[in-house]
Amino acid sequence: MTVDDIAAATAADSDPLDRLGFLLARNGAIANSRVHHALKSCGLALRQGTTLMLLGTSGFMSQRALATTLEVDPSILVGVLNDLESAHLVERRRDPSDRRRHIVAITEEGRCLLAEAHQAVTEVEEGLFADLTPEEITALRGLLARVRTSPRDPVCFEQ
Repeated sequence: MTVDDIAAATAADSDPLDRLGFLLARNGAIANSRVHHALKSCGLALRQGTTLMLLGTSGFMSQRALATTLEVDPSILVGVLNDLESAHLVERRRDPSDRRRHIVAITEEGRCLLAEAHQAVTEVEEGLFADLTPEEITALRGLLARVRTSPRDPVCFEQ
């Protein structure tokens, strides 16, 4: 699809707010707000929840790999990890094979809270996508994966 095709399809829309960019932005903002609220109900900020979800999958990661994967500045990650560690949700320890490297691991308490967070986010997703079939959800995921963005694009996350 060329820029001209998109412009023609957009011009055919009677409602200017029905443009794909506006629809995606609006629905994305609503989804973001609902997910943020769901995590907050579990006592987590968005970055904290995202960090726990990543560690819940891997069990542990180096602090540097965690910052890279989350695409967050290491100084920001330190603050997130400080809060998670104070709440006994993660623990940091030196890598025995390289004392310069820190390993971050999710704790059992972190896994319990992560289960609550997963359930809260699942409820949000069920509400958002209630009118879609499983096939449509799969198609939507595939289409969104093909939207041209770049890892260098700025993303606004609240801590």
